[in-house]
Amino acid sequence: MSCFDDLEIWRGILEGLPTGLCVVDLQKKIVIWSTGAERLTGHLRHEVVGHSCISETLLHCDQPGCEFCNEQCPAASAIKTAQPSEGIAWLHHKAGHEIPVRVQAVPVHNQHGSIIGAVETFDEIQTARAKQQESPTQSDAGIDSITGIGSRSVTEMYLQQALLSLKEESVPFCLLLLRVEGLRQFRASFGPDATASLLRTMARTLEGSLWTSDYVGRWSDDQFLVILSGCAEEALPPVRERIRRTLAGESIEWWGERHSLPISLAEAIAQSGDTVDAMVLRAQQYLNSVSTSHARASAAAGSSGS
Repeated sequence: MSCFDDLEIWRGILEGLPTGLCVVDLQKKIVIWSTGAERLTGHLRHEVVGHSCISETLLHCDQPGCEFCNEQCPAASAIKTAQPSEGIAWLHHKAGHEIPVRVQAVPVHNQHGSIIGAVETFDEIQTARAKQQESPTQSDAGIDSITGIGSRSVTEMYLQQALLSLKEESVPFCLLLLRVEGLRQFRASFGPDATASLLRTMARTLEGSLWTSDYVGRWSDDQFLVILSGCAEEALPPVRERIRRTLAGESIEWWGERHSLPISLAEAIAQSGDTVDAMVLRAQQYLNSVSTSHARASAAAGSSGS
């Protein structure tokens, strides 16, 4: 009998793999969680083994209104079709932010050939954050001290470069302006440390939602600016909704309670002859109009209820 016939040896091999690896049974309960999975997610093996990946919300997909752990996820698809499956997903890190990963899944069979679960591997996709960290033009002076992403001055530089590429090479791009609503009141209630923690979590999740060709920076105290390079007008809606949906679930734990703030989002599509001020102004005007509409709707609801 070979020493490799011992099942515990194989379990140890799988758990020790540096790549993210997760084995689930037919009820989506986690059976094996590799060292790589611990590194990528911050969730330790003893914290997740035996728990359902659905209830833990460790993964979710990039489809509108759809949780990752359903019939469309690679693991469920592999179990249902008995064929390998893959997709793009977002790992929910223990610290609160999200990480884009490429997921591959294959069904697991027992000795009788019946499917008893699935094994998933996931590898991090390089995002805008990695690109910004490698950029020689972005020194420590160009990094926002609270969020760790680009400061306003560096963000303006990227936006100017995008406008130049549009003018000289006809490379389209879109701008997204995101505002964290109620940040001033949040800071007054919970203090600057909680506010910084929430902003950092949002910034990291936002970066994880973007590709390497995109850019995100902090525009003002309560605003982030995103540059979607090569994004034509017709491609903007699904990207915008993915970012909106991803950030909508962001929160931090502070003194034993979860806290979050809503996000307002506006867009501006680059046009010939645009300037930095012109594009940002269009987005700002849209944000202001949305806030005005929400205020009127709230006032009307209050009047009808009184």
